[in-house]
Amino acid sequence: MAVRALGLVGVYLIGAIPVGFIVARFAGGIDIRRAGSGNIGATNVLRTVGKWAALLTLLGDIGKGYLAVAAARRLGPEPVWAAYGGVLAVVGNCWPVFLRFHGGKGVATGFGAFLNLAVLATAPAALVWLVVAASFRYASLASILAWLCLPLGALALGYGWPAAVAALIAAAIIIGRHHGNIRRLLGGTEPRLGERATAS
Repeated sequence: MAVRALGLVGVYLIGAIPVGFIVARFAGGIDIRRAGSGNIGATNVLRTVGKWAALLTLLGDIGKGYLAVAAARRLGPEPVWAAYGGVLAVVGNCWPVFLRFHGGKGVATGFGAFLNLAVLATAPAALVWLVVAASFRYASLASILAWLCLPLGALALGYGWPAAVAALIAAAIIIGRHHGNIRRLLGGTEPRLGERATAS
């Protein structure tokens, strides 16, 4: 049991790798936490550093989420271990020990985790994200609505209760991390894609 507990710590640490912080430091020479909205995710990297840095951040965050679940699967064959991996990947991204627990919002990392955990459920969620982002140009609104869809997709497509519950927990964390965005959406001050962000 101690080995599995240490394994789960390792899974969290994979999720906690601050990809956006590292990319912004090397590509733009800035501390992303003190630029734009202050978030370390791909959207803020796009607004403050540029497209290629944002793409690298996005791919890195997706990759670490996928890897976290892959590592969690090694802890046991039961579906619950992979489900733990999905949740811990998001927790690590949102509260990374490497940045004194001030991290991102978990959207891309969670997407990567569920590409491994419940791949078919990510397809309708990704479609929702694309349609909302293209129609309204609000990355935050697209992310919130996509994550509302993912737990339903995991359950409806037969991935079982561990995956569905993990998706629900991840969605609750991610949507909760968007509280500032929700406030700005309601107030009409949320920046659209392509516009500069203001401090959260």
